[in-house]
Amino acid sequence: MRLTVALLAPLLTAPLQAQERAVVFTNVRVIPMDRERVLEDQTVVVRGDRIAEIGPAAAIRAPANAVRVDARGKYLIPGLGEMHAHVPVPQAEQQLGAGYAERVVFLFLANGVTTIRGMQGHPAHLVLRERLRRHELLGPRLYTAGPGFSGTSAPDPATARRMVLEQKAAGYDFLKIFPGLSRETFDVVVRTADSVGIRFAGHVPAAVGLDRALAARYASIDHLDGYVERLAGWSPDAGPEGFFGFLLADRVDTTLIAELARRTREAGVWNVPTQALMDGFVSEQDPAVLGRRPAMHYLPPSLVTQWVQAKRNALADPTYNAARAQRFIALRGRLIKALHDAGALLMLGSDAPQVMNVPGFSVHRELQTYVAAGLTPFDALATGTRNVAAYFGTTDSIGTVERGKIADLVLLDGNPLADITNTTRISGVMARGVWVSRADIDRRLAEIAAGH
Repeated sequence: MRLTVALLAPLLTAPLQAQERAVVFTNVRVIPMDRERVLEDQTVVVRGDRIAEIGPAAAIRAPANAVRVDARGKYLIPGLGEMHAHVPVPQAEQQLGAGYAERVVFLFLANGVTTIRGMQGHPAHLVLRERLRRHELLGPRLYTAGPGFSGTSAPDPATARRMVLEQKAAGYDFLKIFPGLSRETFDVVVRTADSVGIRFAGHVPAAVGLDRALAARYASIDHLDGYVERLAGWSPDAGPEGFFGFLLADRVDTTLIAELARRTREAGVWNVPTQALMDGFVSEQDPAVLGRRPAMHYLPPSLVTQWVQAKRNALADPTYNAARAQRFIALRGRLIKALHDAGALLMLGSDAPQVMNVPGFSVHRELQTYVAAGLTPFDALATGTRNVAAYFGTTDSIGTVERGKIADLVLLDGNPLADITNTTRISGVMARGVWVSRADIDRRLAEIAAGH
């Protein structure tokens, strides 16, 4: 029988490609995500890691020895991407327990996330990437940044240039920009990265600003960093801007939003909003209530306690203002909608694990924030499926449910095009042809919770 979570070792480290039996989803409704539509009463046959056949149930004969998944009344969508993930580093394992990184990658998978982009790299992540690629560990495919470029790690242009060359040679997928870089050092990072063919993404340092970031053609700007500051005409000598421009929310010129969205589209720069992070951290929601969300049971209690305290500290800060927080979140929502309407490029990313964001669970709240901002459920889903494939240049293999593509699939109990919250109603997940049922997911989640 095909390997599932129930058959794996406790830390999910057994090889996963031992069986070649086909898996067949019968009588399923397919949301292929090539365009907005639902294909009724389909049969989907998976052989190995590929979708071998897809078509009307009456026209497709399932292989005699296949593993059958009765999907009547359910919906099949492509696997989701979490484009702002934080894969734990070895030091976190020392603090939060052995196997923490493996538990985190399973939490992503349990929530239908089959691709993650790690935004704070470490040499250990190159090893993890290969283990996931070789199916030695059950989890999503991993693209990883190298160690970040900040004012501390790259204090001068020479150091920055050396880091770019070393990370390219080591095989990292991209570079991560953090706050604190000087303009001179940033420019050297850009020139060196362009010369050796490695992309850069992340924060927009204060000394760089949004205009230069767009001109430099970031692969992605994360957190909408720099947009609020640009709308407010802020510069580093104008005093503190707060958390991603929080203190500037009352000083912005909203007539500039459409222009910035247009310029972002013309620059070809992607954005990863992480709106769920902002909502959880900046809103006036009670930290203790957030800390008791059911998903928090899958994280070490000490980490949840840190998050609750971090939010308490934010609310207690003398500069905090609940009305401003609401305007800040609303302004970011306007930016998300304007970027989408202008044809600028958006990808699903919540920033997890991070304050109040449990890996995997938070991408569903992120999707809901996009719909709240004015995107349709289809357009929101596109940010985590077809857009992810377009970003990585892998539209021939992932991003839609089509014959010949890699079988990264999520089976849902409700139609997400009718209600985006249905993405949380997961009946099972398939990662590169390995089927993980709801029962197997729940069994492993219970083990993780019990371990804490």
